[in-house]
Amino acid sequence: MGEIVARGRLRVYLGAAPGVGKTYDMLGEGQRRAGRGTDVVIGFMEDYGRPLTRQMAEGLETVPRKTMPYRGTIFTEMDLDAVLARHPQVALVDELAHTNVPGCRHEKRWQDIEELLEAGIDVISTVNVQHLESLNDVVEQITGIKQRETVPDDVVRRADQIELVDMSAEALRRRMSHGNIYPPEKIDAALANFFRPGNLSALREIALLWAADRVEEILVRYRAEHGIQKPWSTRERVLVALSGGPEGDTLLRRGKRTASRGAGGEFLAVHVERGDGLASASPELLAHQRALVEDLGGTYHTVIGDDPAEAVLEFARQVNATQIVIGATRRSRLKQMFTRGVGEAIIEGSGDDIDVYVVTHAEAARSRSRH
Repeated sequence: MGEIVARGRLRVYLGAAPGVGKTYDMLGEGQRRAGRGTDVVIGFMEDYGRPLTRQMAEGLETVPRKTMPYRGTIFTEMDLDAVLARHPQVALVDELAHTNVPGCRHEKRWQDIEELLEAGIDVISTVNVQHLESLNDVVEQITGIKQRETVPDDVVRRADQIELVDMSAEALRRRMSHGNIYPPEKIDAALANFFRPGNLSALREIALLWAADRVEEILVRYRAEHGIQKPWSTRERVLVALSGGPEGDTLLRRGKRTASRGAGGEFLAVHVERGDGLASASPELLAHQRALVEDLGGTYHTVIGDDPAEAVLEFARQVNATQIVIGATRRSRLKQMFTRGVGEAIIEGSGDDIDVYVVTHAEAARSRSRH
């Protein structure tokens, strides 16, 4: 029988932003291990012409890259087979989220790394927080820049060690100004866009809390502090708007099913009470619906407001809801001709950020048939 190979260990340097020094730290760790007598090679390293990074790689063996023609251009990628054949104790492989050129064995570099780990090779790699799949939309909403390359969070979470590479926004902007990150012609645009102080501070805090597995906390706090109205959808959060009518049970079950489709989805229910204190719904029915929400694992909330649609939308943004579930109208056709209903107002006010689902139910049909 063949010998069972112990899986290699993965260490990831997680950067809060480009230029914080992930590749430099990866190489530094490689040099330390080589200094202790460990067999270390560079499987793939991108220095972007940065002299300090290039200097840190000196003295370490590099496995030559393979060249790949694609659409009339020559690209270079890590030569996975060459690294496997060389079989070092440790391979340094930069840029975990990188997408390989078509024609490579794997689509993504993290899949190459997985093969190295399976072969018993320890891997040290790097990734920036904006490339984590769950944070992709969030980072785009903060920075206005869509990251095309992502890596599944679980790939990074499975690492044996994750080390956060962090730097204050001021220090990073200074490094950028001194030409240590991008070539001169790109510096001004970068400082005015992605590398704005507010962006860098937000990315830094998100990186810290992602590493501590407390992403929801940063989103709630950052939105509150900066008065951001747009919801950031790290996970589905479904809000059921209860009018106090008998259709509530149907809506709650639909809301729960919708929330359960995604990993870590949550569901909430809200009922709007009028500000003048006049009851608009049966207290017994609401008590029953509150109990049903709790049975289904959701949370029940009551808000006060004279404009139900506005109150629901405001609450939805406060709790970072990604979807609102409402019942089809119970108003008569005559009323529909002269007034705008709560449902229409919620749909109109939801914007591009919150999806609104209108659920038809037996009560709406019965109500309309009576008029």
